Amino acid sequence: MRSLFPLTLACLALQPTLLHAADPAQPWPTRPLTIVVTYPPGGGADLMARLIAPGLGRELGQTVIVENRPGAGGQIGASYVAKAAPDGYTLMVDASSYAVNPSLYPRLPYDPAKAFRAVGVLARYPNVLVANPAFPATNVKDVLALAKQKPGTVAFASSGNGSAQHLSGVLFEQRASVDLLHVPYKGGGPAMTDVIAGQVPLFFANVASSLQHIKAGKLRPLAVTSHTRTSALPNVPTMQEAGVAGYEVYEWNAAFLPANTPEAVVARLSDALQKVMTSPEIRQRVAELGGEVVGAPPAEAARFIDTQTRLWAKVIKDGNVKPE
Repeated sequence: MRSLFPLTLACLALQPTLLHAADPAQPWPTRPLTIVVTYPPGGGADLMARLIAPGLGRELGQTVIVENRPGAGGQIGASYVAKAAPDGYTLMVDASSYAVNPSLYPRLPYDPAKAFRAVGVLARYPNVLVANPAFPATNVKDVLALAKQKPGTVAFASSGNGSAQHLSGVLFEQRASVDLLHVPYKGGGPAMTDVIAGQVPLFFANVASSLQHIKAGKLRPLAVTSHTRTSALPNVPTMQEAGVAGYEVYEWNAAFLPANTPEAVVARLSDALQKVMTSPEIRQRVAELGGEVVGAPPAEAARFIDTQTRLWAKVIKDGNVKPE
């Protein structure tokens, strides 16, 4: 009996642990979530994160906090999320630069294909080619004629090398077989200011940020970059309608989790995001900004992002685009 006594005590000591291990896991989530935005406050990704946070919190029954970690074209915030625990409590809302950076930066501090998994593409927004009203070209055909007449002299502004506005211009050059003059700025605000002032004639602007200036007559819209016209500018033709075949560009926002997040958590978060994105209030707000809700689930989102990554890899390589 004496020899069995220590064994009995050991079994009793293990019993609570065994019982606890057999208990079903607590439903996720049990604490607040953080959405990391890889860009500064006020940008498209930040706006989207703050639009969805309240609804996502209601769907999940937890507080959702938005935290900005900008810098290095989204790399700082992405690096932070890549190293976060894969438990679903830290997710990332990134911009279309996610598909650009692997080709633009030869040495990223993370491998996007291995570090993350897409939870969903939230919304996409076309750009609009705008011109200073004093610029002699009143439509895209006029721009092409001037560009072919004087190669390398018709200038367009952007928010920096490798930015969405810059790559929109590079793709325009490639699809239309013209040579423009790229004028990079340190941000979209300064670029917009100089186009309005007439320092640079053209800008592939975000629809939402340029809408007020278009309505005020400070900018002339020439064409939107989407496949179909946008409800925000219904009288402005698409680039393909304007004569540039095969041209289609969107800025988009997507949600990502660390790669090894459990499937059940990914599915729960994806379902909550779908419900938030398809709500009438979100659809209306996105439409007011000139965009459209995508709300793609994980598998569809992964295919979309892969297509975008391959598109911009070719544009960057063919255009010999280098970061600043």
